[in-house]
Amino acid sequence: MAAVALVDIGANLAHQSFDADREAVLDRARIAGVAAMIVTGSSLDDSVKAVALARRHPQVLRATAGVHPHHAAGLPDSEAGRLADLLSDPMVVAAGECGLDYFRNFSPPADQRRAFELQLSVAGAAGKPVFLHQRDAHGDFTAMLRAHPHAAARGVLHCFTGGVAELEDCLALGLSVGITGWICDERRGQALREAAPRVPIERLMIETDAPYLLPRTLRPKPAHRRNEPAFLPVVLGETARCRGETPEALAAATTGNACRFFGLTLGRDDEADPGGPPKLI
Repeated sequence: MAAVALVDIGANLAHQSFDADREAVLDRARIAGVAAMIVTGSSLDDSVKAVALARRHPQVLRATAGVHPHHAAGLPDSEAGRLADLLSDPMVVAAGECGLDYFRNFSPPADQRRAFELQLSVAGAAGKPVFLHQRDAHGDFTAMLRAHPHAAARGVLHCFTGGVAELEDCLALGLSVGITGWICDERRGQALREAAPRVPIERLMIETDAPYLLPRTLRPKPAHRRNEPAFLPVVLGETARCRGETPEALAAATTGNACRFFGLTLGRDDEADPGGPPKLI
């Protein structure tokens, strides 16, 4: 485990799979050195839950608010005001998860593009960075971000799984990159493993995307196969190995990047717990 406190920039902690033991999950994350977690909002209702969860645990959690492309058909333009209200909450540090996903097309591509455009505009008006998703939609995704250069410059492409060519396009837009346990998958993650060393250190962050993407290199594997923030050091270690860096150096860089990007401050209550772990203040 890295000595530097870690930040998990994307964890779906409002997911029902955590309902039975969410407090224990947060405790295990703290013990593993994860000082802060960003709870991902994937629909308006889910974003409300993410904000409520962050409000209950302000020393370790913040939230995003937005609509995943899977749910884009359920985001009419008339809901822009509701999204803007969510983004004004002090517990919300970014807009999203938003973007395009043509892999499954749970929402029609036209609805995805409309919802993405809406969220980029609302995020810009709110002055919030954007937490982005893209799968099998690289061309349309990058084209839309070119039309919103300020959003791209304040965007992080969450769960990047592409190769060198896609990475170069994203970096040219000004995006930061979030790496998950996909990098631990020797079957599907080879392109990412080759691209990871090319991410500028100042634009790299790490995440679990819990409860999804359990790292294949995790030992022992949990019987339930559920990912959780306590496994973020596994992502850190594999990313550091691929980049030829020490976990400690990469932890310091990614934590610093996350704090700057999301406007987080980590500190200690020296009077109440002078030897305790850092927490959000």
